[in-house]
Amino acid sequence: MKASTPLDHGWTLRLDPRGHRPEQAADALVDEGVPARVPGCAHTDLLAAGLIPDPYLGRNEEEVAWVGRADWTYRTTLTGGSGGGHERADLVFDGLDTVAEVRIGGRVLGRTRNMHRAYRFDATQALAAGGDVPLEVAFTSAYEEAEAVRARLGPRPNAYPEPFNFVRKMASSFGWDWGPTLVTAGIWRQARLERWSLARLAEVRPEVTVAEDGTGRVRVRIAVERTAGGAARTLRASVRVAGVEATARLQPGSDAATICVEVPDVALWWPRGYGEQPLYDCEVTLGTDDTEEVALDSWERRVGFRTVVLDTAEDAEGSAFTLRVNGQPVFARGVNWIPDDTLVSRVDAARYRRRLAQAAKAGVNLVRVWGGGIYESEDFYDACDEAGLLVWQDFLFACAAYPEEEPLRTEVEAEARENVVRLMPHPSLVLWNGNNENLWGFRDWGWAEELNGASWGEGYYLDLLPRVVAEADPTRPYWAGSPWSGSPERHPNNPRHGTTHSWEVWNRLDYAAYREDVPRFMAEFGWQAPPAYATLRRALGEDQLAPDSPDMLHHQKAADGNGKLARGLAPHFGAPVGFDAWHYLTQLNQARAVATGIEHWRAHWPVCAGTVLWQLNDCWPVTSWAAIDGAEREKPLYHELRRLYADRLLSLTVRDGRLALAVVNDAPTPWEGRARVRRLDAKGGEAAAYEPEFTVAARAVGLVELPAALTELGDPAREFLVAEADGLRALHFAVADKEFVSPAGEVRTEVVETAEGADVTVTAHTLVRDLLLQADRLAPTAKADRGLVTLLPGESVTYRVSGWDGTGAVDAALWWVDKARSAAG
Repeated sequence: MKASTPLDHGWTLRLDPRGHRPEQAADALVDEGVPARVPGCAHTDLLAAGLIPDPYLGRNEEEVAWVGRADWTYRTTLTGGSGGGHERADLVFDGLDTVAEVRIGGRVLGRTRNMHRAYRFDATQALAAGGDVPLEVAFTSAYEEAEAVRARLGPRPNAYPEPFNFVRKMASSFGWDWGPTLVTAGIWRQARLERWSLARLAEVRPEVTVAEDGTGRVRVRIAVERTAGGAARTLRASVRVAGVEATARLQPGSDAATICVEVPDVALWWPRGYGEQPLYDCEVTLGTDDTEEVALDSWERRVGFRTVVLDTAEDAEGSAFTLRVNGQPVFARGVNWIPDDTLVSRVDAARYRRRLAQAAKAGVNLVRVWGGGIYESEDFYDACDEAGLLVWQDFLFACAAYPEEEPLRTEVEAEARENVVRLMPHPSLVLWNGNNENLWGFRDWGWAEELNGASWGEGYYLDLLPRVVAEADPTRPYWAGSPWSGSPERHPNNPRHGTTHSWEVWNRLDYAAYREDVPRFMAEFGWQAPPAYATLRRALGEDQLAPDSPDMLHHQKAADGNGKLARGLAPHFGAPVGFDAWHYLTQLNQARAVATGIEHWRAHWPVCAGTVLWQLNDCWPVTSWAAIDGAEREKPLYHELRRLYADRLLSLTVRDGRLALAVVNDAPTPWEGRARVRRLDAKGGEAAAYEPEFTVAARAVGLVELPAALTELGDPAREFLVAEADGLRALHFAVADKEFVSPAGEVRTEVVETAEGADVTVTAHTLVRDLLLQADRLAPTAKADRGLVTLLPGESVTYRVSGWDGTGAVDAALWWVDKARSAAG
């Protein structure tokens, strides 16, 4: 049986004296080094040793930039010998970041140049003599590799000044418009020593399908590697799923087999909100005919039975982009996912589950793994399988022209094949996507002229990657990129076809412009806001809490980001005075902008088949488009997503120039009820009312026409509409907040201690728009169960706050529009 020994202790990290040594590096880093943690990276080890400051605080990112320019060596000691009589000893690294040379006893075993691949080196001879054998993994700076490849192949355009498109490394570690520049190096995933004999499983590819009669089929393609002692042996491979087993024999000279298992009447795996997520153990065992009781190697994963089709049929509106799971069309309530920490080795299984549980709680049913990050660990996809979160997986190309020549092309193909095979057992994975914005960039960003005929990645997206998916994972659809209209004959960001990205609105327009288009699938859109108050206070310090302070601006990576925030506020609120008002209003504006888009697009299902918010999460404390900040705190946008992505949603929408009530029902049962729509005066008087009945089928949208006597406001500066049904509410104000005339907000608060913290009940004496309790202002550990709430006169809301003892005044933590407007110019 194969024996596996983790190599997770006894490591040291030191500067490579033969490589580049920055001036900031201490002598001790060359002589003795520091203890190293594996998995990890140079940054995390130097942090643990107290040799660099936390790069997420203040402007420390600039102070640690030298780390990414240095060459680093990891060292440990292995125990040589036969290791229990095994024929072969392999060093296995699930991830090396990025350009490395692996040496045992001074002998070079191999070299690497790809963060996104695993590596296996035959160390048998190097360990044969026994005793203590030194192991070294020497890393060359990714900058050096990228700059050398660029010099050899010629420049290529990209959206940022760093050379990330010349090395197969996480692109966003070179910085992004939401992330720091922390160019890491290290053994970032598990390392181990594997000893084995006769044969091992080199590759396992389970293709999981469902027949029309409900039979689940698992066709497992296996490849084996043999030792000299196993070359003449007949091998036996078996596959077991749900109590059903099938076996194949591999005769001498054969290193591959296909084994099929059929499981009758399987329970189908569904996206969350559409059904359950049953998972079945799939076990593959390798042995020999003459040693049936002893397994040479084994492989086990959980699989789910479901079908997935990408519907791109042409219709009167253009061509669709609709995911169908088990034949059921799904409206994708999605979020984009970036690496949850720039120092990615710090993200463990518990953190993945926390973040994905937050996504599911917000009503999300699809997570897009964005192409500038990483192929996430098994823990991520396991959590998605269990929660019913569909996964759209980008191949790792983003916002740049990528050379198609060597040494990159071979790496790209090997990386793609390995990760397709690694991830294909997961039922949550429903789409492979070729790239992020590169087809669009070539068309609209001036790349064609700059490239002057040089390769830029088109061959990857339209040839290599679809071939890899078709050969290795034919059960899933592939799409060439996002945005992509499905044809080179059409503009890649054509909203009538395929996937669309909407960034013109954030960059140049008011968010009301979201209502001007009905895309077939909105794959990226978003609006910025700063992180939570407690997150900023820790990252910047009290003296830097100002929109334009040096540290605040350092934690704003978007081009003219604060200018766009200000221009987004101006038409609605004017210019806020003071940090607190600015902080509240920018967070409110983010939630309102996203709500404007999602309410509009959901009301146009099935023409629009999905919205994927940019973005769910952050990788450090930063002003960004995220709903959850880099300290894991939920912004008001997160709580607004819970309303927007609920199964049922009410919205007041304009159709054909008239206001109507959209009744969105993404539940599995019809929605029958009576709505109450009122026109109210800001002082609380009712000017008109209408109570229509409605019936909306499951997974459908209904439009309720409203009479002109209700919707024609007598004085738009004082009157507004409220629609309610089954505990849900929609509001419509015809003018901007700064033009709306209402009494100064008056509230009464009551605090009651509870076992988990305290309940804060707020009662409104007047109209109170977008009331927010910023719980982290009460205590850094405090968390409220809800976000923005609009109260009519006499209404109350209770915020349940955990992590706070209920002591102290709550006034400074409570904000609403009129309170913030009083500080506006």
